[in-house]
Amino acid sequence: MMLELTQVDPFDIPAVDLWWDIYAAAERADRGAETAVWTRNESRHELQQRSQTIERRAYLARLDGEIVASARLALPLRDNVRTASLGVHVAPELRRRGAGTAVLNALESAARDAGRSILTSSASWPYEAGDDGTGIPGREFARRHGYDLALGDVQSRLRLPVDAELLDDLETQARAHSTGYTLRSWIGSVPTAVVRGWAELDAAVETEAPIGDLDIEPTSVDVDEIRANEALLAQQNRRSYGTVALDGTGRVVAYTQLVVSGDDGNAYQWGTLVRREARGHRLGAAVKIANLRMLQQHAAAVRSVYTYNAGVNEHMLSINRALGFAPSEHMGEFQKKL
Repeated sequence: MMLELTQVDPFDIPAVDLWWDIYAAAERADRGAETAVWTRNESRHELQQRSQTIERRAYLARLDGEIVASARLALPLRDNVRTASLGVHVAPELRRRGAGTAVLNALESAARDAGRSILTSSASWPYEAGDDGTGIPGREFARRHGYDLALGDVQSRLRLPVDAELLDDLETQARAHSTGYTLRSWIGSVPTAVVRGWAELDAAVETEAPIGDLDIEPTSVDVDEIRANEALLAQQNRRSYGTVALDGTGRVVAYTQLVVSGDDGNAYQWGTLVRREARGHRLGAAVKIANLRMLQQHAAAVRSVYTYNAGVNEHMLSINRALGFAPSEHMGEFQKKL
């Protein structure tokens, strides 16, 4: 069995399309035909982005000359430089031939050659299957190859519109605890006056939220990176909805972001975080409610919001449940140290 792993030129449209076709088919085979995946357009533009902070590689895998899988490798360039994130997607009709193992071995070798010693990946499974995922193919594949379940996440889905009276009631409750703070919301780029505070919270969100056994470090605060990613969103036909809470000095103490995909019509909850010193004032709920109101007012065609939270993050899960989110999938974040 001879494996050939070829890096895809992100500007070679037919090759990227083939890479995406295999990825999407594999995800839908494992998670259901209606599962939300990154669209072809979104994936293509992300690969084409010239980023100063992360190197993204896409691969096509040939086994004895036949294309059997697509794969990806992401290499942080500024923070967490010991880490690599990888993914393997074998065409559903070509599984059980050892292709997945062969591709994973090749990706691990590429990561090792890039000086990485911590590998991460993820897999999703039905919520009803339980938080451990025992018996799920993706989960068992990770286990067989030495990847430990470092953090269990819950995907939740909110069907829109949310009843206005419910939002009114939740907003009243939040306001009773958040006097002295003001909210600011917008659509599109983060306003200059608050972008530094936004960048500070966005850089901290991955490590301020529960991380389980993941070996990760906070990312650097970088306004230029915020602007670069806003440009990428525009290319991807995505639109950002943002809300912050400000204290009496005008400092950003909480933030939240929803991103609408113009390709699939769904909204996705990205970061939400409250500074430690401002917690206990219902600011997480307050910014999420304000952002959701804005989304419903300006993007009435959106019918679902998806979000991921660590399964142990009961505080944020309780806020989401109050808004009407219902659990829809589990996702495992896996880690292997070389």
